Amino acid sequence: MNALSVLFDLLVTVTLIVLVARLLFSRKLFTSIALFVAFGLLIALAYVRLNAEYVALVEAAIGAGLTGALLLGAAGQLRADKDQDAR
Repeated sequence: MNALSVLFDLLVTVTLIVLVARLLFSRKLFTSIALFVAFGLLIALAYVRLNAEYVALVEAAIGAGLTGALLLGAAGQLRADKDQDAR
């Protein structure tokens, strides 16, 4: 393992920790969903670095893609219900 590879792994790890901290303390729903999707994509990258390509593919497709889309749809539905109740 060369120094550049170790540096990249360290960068991914630190970015994941910072992302999780921001995700936990985020108060806006859309921001939380966007951070969740970014977290899923970075975890998929971490799995690729661990030579678990199939796990990374599933994480990117289901964890970030499908779940992120479902959360965005649910957030839109919540907003629509909230707007309808306000009328």
